[in-house]
Amino acid sequence: MTSRRAAIGWIALGLSAFSFMSSASALDYPTRPVRFVVGYPAGGATDILARLIGQRLSERTGQQFVIENKPGAGNNIGTEAVVNAEPDGYTILLVNPANYINATLYSKLNFNFLRDIAPVAAFNRTANVMTVAKEVPAKNVAEFIAYVKANPGKVNMASSGNGTSVHLSGEMFMMMSGAKMQHIPYRGAALAITDMLGGQVQVIFDNMPSIIQHIKGGSLRALAVTTAEKSELLPDVPTLGATVPGYEASALFGMGAPKKTPPEIIAKLNSEVNAVLAEPAVKARLIELGGDPLIGPPEAFGKMIADETAKWEKVVQAAGVKID
Repeated sequence: MTSRRAAIGWIALGLSAFSFMSSASALDYPTRPVRFVVGYPAGGATDILARLIGQRLSERTGQQFVIENKPGAGNNIGTEAVVNAEPDGYTILLVNPANYINATLYSKLNFNFLRDIAPVAAFNRTANVMTVAKEVPAKNVAEFIAYVKANPGKVNMASSGNGTSVHLSGEMFMMMSGAKMQHIPYRGAALAITDMLGGQVQVIFDNMPSIIQHIKGGSLRALAVTTAEKSELLPDVPTLGATVPGYEASALFGMGAPKKTPPEIIAKLNSEVNAVLAEPAVKARLIELGGDPLIGPPEAFGKMIADETAKWEKVVQAAGVKID
């Protein structure tokens, strides 16, 4: 009996020591460079956001957060690289709308995002903007719905590609308003906007950062923002939900890590990210990019991810969009 108690005691002591070492390693973390994987090429809005946060994390921690661009397969290549990485805190993911959409959009994935990526911290939400060509006579959302219904088959909706948040924000609008349009996918928003300016397509639900200068310059006209609240960047533009009750679409960004990353390291990363988001200069830049910072615990970000995934599942299924 004594030897059994002694054995149990040694096991408990070993677990305590292991727990202490894990906590100590989390306190020291990071002790070497961290790979911050972005599933898109350099220079886009997602990459810009990762570099903004990554630079400040590097300065705060004394270790480089190295942006690693892994584009391809609609963000899935970068995500899979993080899913399969060592769960030691030295490989993290820029979480973005494609992660929530692709869970339903792709019929064959080698991972399950909700299961295989641990939420670390939210960054921000950015609005898409329902924007029309100058030739479109409608001056508000209600008039646009009436215009589409009076001209069946004649209104073209541009997007930055099949299954993107730009595309599915438009699909959600069609699903909830009954205004059916022809979807014209492009290889990126820049090409879509060029044809908008030329009058070949009539409407786009584009990301705020890539469309706002055309709106402010007067070459395109904003009818509504897709978020639940109005945007500081376009204070005179109403929400789409004001006309189509219940409509809300936004691009939620944040940080994730491989599922088995120690909770102490996730907590340390979350604390550092929240400190960065609270800095006035970072907050101002995030607002310029389209949304206020979202400061909170990993669990809050996890709830947002689950809600976004469920919301876009309904839209993907209603639109009948699928990628093998």
